[in-house]
Amino acid sequence: MDKHSKPQQAQDTGHEWDGIRELTNPPPRWWMLALHASWIWCVIYFILYPSIPLIHDSTKGILGWTMIKEYKEAVAENNAIKAPYLKKISAMSGQQILSDPGMRNFADSSAKAIFGDNCAACHGAGGQGAPGLFPVLADDDWLYGGDFDTIVETITNGRQGFMPAHEGMLDEATIDKLADFVIAASQGKATPAQFTLFNDNGCGGCHGDNAKGGALNNLGTGAANLTDGIWRFGGKREDILRTIKYGVNQDNPKTRVAIMPAFGGKLSPETIKMLAVKVHEFGGGQ
Repeated sequence: MDKHSKPQQAQDTGHEWDGIRELTNPPPRWWMLALHASWIWCVIYFILYPSIPLIHDSTKGILGWTMIKEYKEAVAENNAIKAPYLKKISAMSGQQILSDPGMRNFADSSAKAIFGDNCAACHGAGGQGAPGLFPVLADDDWLYGGDFDTIVETITNGRQGFMPAHEGMLDEATIDKLADFVIAASQGKATPAQFTLFNDNGCGGCHGDNAKGGALNNLGTGAANLTDGIWRFGGKREDILRTIKYGVNQDNPKTRVAIMPAFGGKLSPETIKMLAVKVHEFGGGQ
């Protein structure tokens, strides 16, 4: 271009706003290349994958890909990896699993999602429970026992607590004295006379004559340990009185409800074993 010539000016569209004129400059080459590449990619995508909605379905794409198919393939791949470990879990006892660091880690990590799907709604993601509703799994206090086989039994068959309602069976004065005993026992201050009252009214049959509960006394009743200050339904005096008066799982609107469903018909034996490992590790099982 001659140095005296003027560069070619873009055509004016005739539009002007506040002194700014609109010209007909073409877009940059890179922008046009990107534009054409994008519609070409869209056409290729529409051919390869499901994309165009129809009245009752959509185009399938020549690859036949679907999210469900990809998910099922991933599940099958994961199951193939886990299969040899599950076979080992099936053949091992609870003590063998807990004594093998690799298998214990596999069971505990595999049970994380299983616990979240089946147990966390009641017991919490970390086994922290819900006061007055669901037991804590992250402590070492066990209602039915914390050994591996008992935990497996609990998960498999479920549990249903039981305590008779004492309203009408005992007079108010006796119920008040029993509440005093429970408070004193939780503080390690119960007197021999209070223990006598406790056992004379049949409470030791479930809780043990030492009031340490069904698990520690090997009674299998699920009765709480009254001496440790850990409360299933609350440790305030009104909480204790309600439990004594109206019992657990009785035909009374004020009764305590303590029911755990059975998972034996829902989960495989190997899955239950892995859950038992997780629960055992939560609370430092016995």
